[in-house]
Amino acid sequence: MKKLYLFILFLIINFGGLALGNWFMGDAVTGDWYTSLNKAPWTPPGWVFGAAWTLIMLCFSIYLTYLFSIRNSKFVMSVYVVAVLLNVSWNYLFFNQHLINWGFANIILLTLVIVYFFITFRNDKLHSLKYLLLPYIIWLCIATSLNGYIVFNN
Repeated sequence: MKKLYLFILFLIINFGGLALGNWFMGDAVTGDWYTSLNKAPWTPPGWVFGAAWTLIMLCFSIYLTYLFSIRNSKFVMSVYVVAVLLNVSWNYLFFNQHLINWGFANIILLTLVIVYFFITFRNDKLHSLKYLLLPYIIWLCIATSLNGYIVFNN
């Protein structure tokens, strides 16, 4: 029963973070600033972002449920809070404030934090569950390349 509560809690936090980030973004994706940017040729269509983040947050919530049921410490919680703050703040920096360089630094840091989860927080029980982080890591690599393209080509 504890795992079910943890799973629901992480779903609420993770999807709440996405909703907050979306609120910070507003209608910037269709606004003049973003549409006028020179974007990477591999930029996926808009619906891919929603589908990807849904899968990522489901997998991340499952991973966190098991991680926190095995290793619930202030340090693990601190790393998770940093990940949530970086995830939410990217939308604010990039779309709301148009700080593409700061957004680029932010998304690089977020990628490093999630890779840190993948490498550090594992044991025999979590060994195969760490692969639930791969969609997040892969997506962050794509998103970092998209942000980097905008930084270097605008």
